[in-house]
Amino acid sequence: MKILDKTICVLGLGYIGLPTASLLGTKGYKVHGVDVSENVVNTINDGRIHIVEPDLDVMVKSAVNSGNLKASLEPCEADIFIIAVPTPFKDGKKPDLSYVAQATEKIAPFVKSGNLVILESTSPVGTTNEVVADILANYGLKPGEDVFVAHCPERVLPGRILIELVENDRVVGGINEASTKVAVDFYQEFVRGDVLATTAKTAEMVKLTENSSRDVQIAFANELSMICESEGINTWEVIGLANRHPRVNILQPGPGVGGHCIAVDPWFIVDRSPDKARLIRTAREVNDSKPDWVIDRVKNCADKFKNPTIACLGLAFKADVDDLRESPAFDIVQKLKADSIGNLLVCEPNLKQHKDFDLVTLEVAIRDADIVLLLVDHKQFNHLKVIDFKERVLIDTRGVIK
Repeated sequence: MKILDKTICVLGLGYIGLPTASLLGTKGYKVHGVDVSENVVNTINDGRIHIVEPDLDVMVKSAVNSGNLKASLEPCEADIFIIAVPTPFKDGKKPDLSYVAQATEKIAPFVKSGNLVILESTSPVGTTNEVVADILANYGLKPGEDVFVAHCPERVLPGRILIELVENDRVVGGINEASTKVAVDFYQEFVRGDVLATTAKTAEMVKLTENSSRDVQIAFANELSMICESEGINTWEVIGLANRHPRVNILQPGPGVGGHCIAVDPWFIVDRSPDKARLIRTAREVNDSKPDWVIDRVKNCADKFKNPTIACLGLAFKADVDDLRESPAFDIVQKLKADSIGNLLVCEPNLKQHKDFDLVTLEVAIRDADIVLLLVDHKQFNHLKVIDFKERVLIDTRGVIK
């Protein structure tokens, strides 16, 4: 049987699971998507989406209308199971693998001999073997023999997910060679990038390494920005000039680091190797402290007014998405509200509404503000110039304003 003829069950229909399920549906696979939210299930079955991602609405509608994608609250029998559920951390920065465990428990009664189970959720080293494979074994299955188990971490950028699911290289690691081969064969059916074979533990470490590397580099830029501010120096000019060196490539600073990956994954390494991951831990601490530094800047400016109105531009964790997961911008605005630091005007062009804030347009935010705090470099803000702010105090955490 060709792989394309097989059925797929995707656990988790969020920022990774839904694009993956809809892509596979448009490629001709029969896909059964599973989510714990009834609203998400109903939305998808109506051919609509619950998240913002370019062209995803068209792909989901196409996959659903073709009959190749259906969503449900419960899994079913399939040939391939893909687990794409959250892997956050708990108190003390400890990995929370309960969603992975619950998803595996949920599919275990439906897994049969010859099936392939893939963990796509970014996970601490050992999760594929010690959680997924072990749970399947508890159900009388023999992982690596009659059931193949592998890890293939997602490596996509929000805003480009549908492109990068196909174009990017993928790292695929099984719990043994047989599992690796079966999983590699599957991804080669629809991935145009290289599909790189390794072990499950190595694949887990690769993803954590990628994001920890980015985190360390961003921490350098964020630390540099705080030093430059204390010296009255323009951080972005320093970085721009330093980057003219042929072997220097400093990243851009911001109000912190957000998103589920870079803000979370380094802690998985720290938790596993607390005595060795000293640089990784320090980088996380630097980036985690940056929002408080921004808040202190706002408070210092607010003290110059009797009752200032503060316009906060952006809530998302990065430009041109609606994703608030681990967003430093969102955390900053929430803390400003909790501390009653002036009257807040919040502008987030990628959200229609938010339960915690009354959203306003960019025009209203700037017009009525005493202080403008730019937190996210959304494309809607990129045309702004210093002259647009006149007598207002401007705090630009992204270096956007010309």
